[in-house]
Amino acid sequence: MIKTFNDLFAELKAKNICKRMVAAWAVDEHTIEAASKATDLGFVTVTLTGDEDLIKKVCEERGIDVGKFTIVDIKDELKAVAEAVRLVHDGEGDVLMKGLCSTDKFLRAILNKETGLLPPKGLLSHVAVLENPMYHKLIFMSDMAVVPLPDFRQKVKIAGFLVGVARSFGIAKPKIAFLAASEQMLDSMPACIEAAMLAKMCDRGQIKGCVGDGPLALDVAIDRESVEIKKLESPVAGDADCILFPNIESANVFWKTNSKLASGVRQAGMLVGTKVPCVLASRADTVDTKLNSIAEAVMSVVK
Repeated sequence: MIKTFNDLFAELKAKNICKRMVAAWAVDEHTIEAASKATDLGFVTVTLTGDEDLIKKVCEERGIDVGKFTIVDIKDELKAVAEAVRLVHDGEGDVLMKGLCSTDKFLRAILNKETGLLPPKGLLSHVAVLENPMYHKLIFMSDMAVVPLPDFRQKVKIAGFLVGVARSFGIAKPKIAFLAASEQMLDSMPACIEAAMLAKMCDRGQIKGCVGDGPLALDVAIDRESVEIKKLESPVAGDADCILFPNIESANVFWKTNSKLASGVRQAGMLVGTKVPCVLASRADTVDTKLNSIAEAVMSVVK
């Protein structure tokens, strides 16, 4: 099983997996350097859309061979983003990546009804992967970036996304924790009620390919000692692969607390629900996070 990002890179190499990636308005150092490293590791071939002069300047400054990329020279940011999405829409790419463009411009192109990547009546969501040295394996989590307050039907779909990404990492039957503020079944908390309903859907196979439990508080979802102290019996508690958060605030705070206050943490994230995985890294994200995100996206499209 893949338990770290280094394991992920090794798996991609061992299986000789290589996908086509298109990066939108890829004129910044972090995007180009991450794309270069992913190319060197052998799991992508890369097309960059954007101002060729800016791309070549970055490559020269960073000592990167510009010849490893296919460059689509477009000086206008919006047009470069639209062209990147169109290329993927037309089957010329397996993965889309956000470069220096703003998230709203990136999403606008993805949601375009004619050339975009969201199927009719589809749900756009986000699946992040977290490697924390205090936990014994990777954590797959959602949704910390797109859906502010998922309703019950959206949570069912998001659970499916989480399970799908976890399974692509070799986890045959992921354990998914439906998070709330307490593991007690409290009718005063809607998150508890919905978590219990989602867990029962897992039991009955309505959410397929996983073991689910909820409501679970964060401590019992990921900490075995807390489970023992609270004498909780659960097939998921203390060993969760996936965490479905009740809202964007709780997921986002958990993500940023890990990134800013915990040492040795590595992260990745991508849009799901689209026709292909879309790497949605912040413009301020590190090269490592962007490289990990590319690897996550590539692994999730492997058939």
